[in-house]
Order: sequence, then C-alpha cells, then structure tokens
Amino acid sequence: MKVIVVGCTHAGTFAIKRAIADHPDAEVTVYEKNDNISFLSCGIALYLGKEIKNNDPQGLFYSSPEELESLGANVQMKHEVTEIDSKAKTIKVKDLTSGEEKEETYDKLIMTTGSLPIVPPIPGIDSKRVYLCKNWNDAKKLFDEAPKAKSITVIGSGYIGAELAEAYSNQNFDVNLVDGSERVLYKYFDPKFTEILAEDYENHGVNLELGSKVAAFEEQADGIIVKTNDDKEIKSDIAILCIGFKPNTSLLDGQVDMMDNGAIITDDYMHSTNHDIFAAGDSAAVHYNPTGQNAYIPLATNAVRQGLLVGENLTEDKTKYMGTQSSSGLKLYGRTYVSTGLNMAAAKAQNINAHQVIVEDNYRPEFMKTTDSVLMSLVYDPDSRRILGGALTSMYDVSQSANVLSVCIQNKNTIDDLAMVDMLFQPQFDRPFNYLNILAQAAQAKETKK
Repeated sequence: MKVIVVGCTHAGTFAIKRAIADHPDAEVTVYEKNDNISFLSCGIALYLGKEIKNNDPQGLFYSSPEELESLGANVQMKHEVTEIDSKAKTIKVKDLTSGEEKEETYDKLIMTTGSLPIVPPIPGIDSKRVYLCKNWNDAKKLFDEAPKAKSITVIGSGYIGAELAEAYSNQNFDVNLVDGSERVLYKYFDPKFTEILAEDYENHGVNLELGSKVAAFEEQADGIIVKTNDDKEIKSDIAILCIGFKPNTSLLDGQVDMMDNGAIITDDYMHSTNHDIFAAGDSAAVHYNPTGQNAYIPLATNAVRQGLLVGENLTEDKTKYMGTQSSSGLKLYGRTYVSTGLNMAAAKAQNINAHQVIVEDNYRPEFMKTTDSVLMSLVYDPDSRRILGGALTSMYDVSQSANVLSVCIQNKNTIDDLAMVDMLFQPQFDRPFNYLNILAQAAQAKETKK
C-alpha cells in the first residue's frame, strides 16, 4: 500500500506515526514544502516573550524529519505538491531546491496541509515592516527584527494577537492592539471577562484601538503608519498581522466536499467524500459537539486527535471521531482565561435557544489565609437543560475546570448533573461544593424562577 502525506503539520506527524505503527508494510512518503515540520505555532508568543527554557525553541517542534525517517517514512523536505488528480490517484510534486518535477501514484492520500494566514488586499500590506505570525520562519523573522524596534502594532485580537500584545508589553515595548471588533477575544468570552482583560492591557501600557478596521499601511523611513477606516493613524516601528487563518486546501478544489471557507468535510472516520483521501488538522472541518454541525476550528488539540484517527482508520474504520468542544485557554498578565463550547454571543448568532448564568465566587473558603475569585459563565439549553458551553477566568489556575465542562458537553450532561456531581473537598483546593457545582446550581435556580 502506497501512502502519500501532503504537508507535515501536527496532524500529519501523528497520522504518519500511527500509520507506520499500524501498517508496518505500508510505503509512507511525506512531502513538505518547508524546511521544518510540526511546529507549535501557539508557542510563538512564548518564544518571542522569552518564556522558553534556555530560550531554545526546539521544544516547539513535536517531531523532526530524522525521527520520522527512523520510523520508516520517506520524508521529502522542500518538496511542494503542485497538483492532485483524485480520479487517476496521482500527484505532481516539485523539488524546490533543484526545480525537478515528477508524478507519483498513491493508494491512500492524507491531506494535512494546515492553514494559511489571512492576508487581505490592504494597500501597503506588502511593506517589509508588516510581519506575519504563523510558522517558524515568521517567528524567526520577528525574533530577529522586534528587538530593533521600540513600538509594535499588533493587528488582530484573537488568541495569537492577544498573546503577542501581552508578551511585547511585558518587555517594555510600546504596543498598540488593533481590531475591528469592539472587544478583545470577543469570539471566546463575554463582556464581563474581556473588560477585565482590557483593564489589564491598559494598566500595562497597551493602547487598545478596538472597533477600528485597517484601511491601509503607509511605510515611512522610520516606521509604519496603520490607517484605519475611522481615520485614525497609528504609527509604530513594525506591525504584526494576525487576523486569522484559512484552510490550505486549494489542491483539492472541486474534488472533495468542503465548507464555504475551503475546510475539507470528513466523515466520522476522517475520510473525505473521496474514500481514499483523508484530511485532518487545520485543512479539515471539525465535528462541533455543542451544535452537532461541521465547523472550522484550527486548534492543535483537534489536529493531533484527527491525525491519530487517520492513521488508525487508514484501511478499515476502527475508531470513530468523538468531535470537539473547541476547548482553549491562555494566560495573560498572570490571569487564566479558559473556554469550551458555545458562549452566549455565538449561541445567539446561530439562533440556538440558550440561557446563561454568570457567577463570581472564591475558589476556596474565606477562612483560608488567601483565596482568589473565579468569574464563571455557563451556557445551556433551557429545554433539555443540556450544557452547551462555559468559560472561567481567575488569578487561580482554573484551566482544568474547562476540561470538566468539555467532558460535560461531550457526554451531553445537564446542569442538574453538574450541580450535584461528586467532586473532592479539601479547604486547600475548594469548598464542600466545588465552584463548578455552584455555577450549575445558579443555572438551576434561574430555571426554577421562570
């Protein structure tokens, strides 16, 4: 069996390892157009913020060509697949070093080409003072150039932009954070959460320019001016663009079913609509459990799970995809922010019948010498009482609580389940009722009052 893997992202790495382990007789060839594989892009802010041990970025690579070759894969770096013919089951590939082109056949094709940064056609965006923030090569450029700057404008306040703004402000750069939305991280958190973050940014000198869309870039000898649609001009030494990603799937246009944005739609076993073509990671849609629909959620957690399933299901359907809750989190200025499933704004946008409670309480008893408050949100279906989403923020590490809520959504648990589920009690850690119990009990109380 001849297996070709197009792109060696996180999903590709896990697919390759499992495919070789489960099918030792398979001929697995990997084509990757870059000179590195399996880079953890969410570690860029940590690297630029000098939070990596010994300032060594090697830990941000989950694998290497040498490791995959030692397992038995034929790894072809700096080779770009330029065409796929799914009917003939062939690909065309170009050696980017020699320029040589060739055609190869396959029995199974694994599409793990990842995503591309969204780069809108804004005047001046090609300036050498405007940087992207997606892969290792982007990170290296920023690491080399940012220390020469005193001021930085970050465009986009999703996870990457939010983390970059924090990282640079902590290094005493003058930072502007620009976004067309009215709130930072608005896709993940409700206003009560983002108000806390906005205050933290301002207390650390970050200039928030929200509700402003970039209209143009104007390069000058000593910097770059970001012009917005509301006639603002924001000058800095460099600008970093991080406004989102899109699936890198143009090679299969018209050959398999895709979402409107190009994400490849798969079945429960990671087959595309062409049974011999698998897709995983940022190039693929996910099965989003809170809504039961396909969605595009490019997260490393989704990628590694989908990649593993591709390897397991390569020749027969063995393991079903459980779907995702899109659980995610980050730490900004010492405060933990985590979310899973739907927030209220997303539920409203999708016309989903949902109710919400927001509760703030200390994570452990007040008689302890110290405690911290936890701000919590729970979104649920008022009819079935099924949990649809939740979020937490605190100076205390509440990250694992998002995982509890994720399991609740996965298993279709109700607010009544969460209100009374048994959790440990010890005053060092929590109250007789854990704060998640208290959150769900607030939802019960709300429904009782209707």
